Amino acid sequence: MRHNYKSTNMRIKEVIKEKGYTIAEVAEKMGISQPSLSKTINENPSVKMLNRIATVLGVRATYLFEPEEGLYGAVIFKGKTYRIDSVDALETLYSAVKGK
Repeated sequence: MRHNYKSTNMRIKEVIKEKGYTIAEVAEKMGISQPSLSKTINENPSVKMLNRIATVLGVRATYLFEPEEGLYGAVIFKGKTYRIDSVDALETLYSAVKGK
């Protein structure tokens, strides 16, 4: 199946947001500038760049093309972002909300 660059770019941005990050935060974790990452995402990212982005986001590179089944999300509670990608992460959030 051939992927449309525009839809892939939109999917990468969606995953960044889903994981509770901004493009600037991902770029910082990658050690590159935000404009450089934005340009890469909006053009034709190389496999190497897709792998680097995926690593920062804690997903497989294939997830940048289409979602996998599972538990994923992000919640901001009292100014802290909780990445939800497992039952343990969900339990951590639950404990924070309950004040434990």
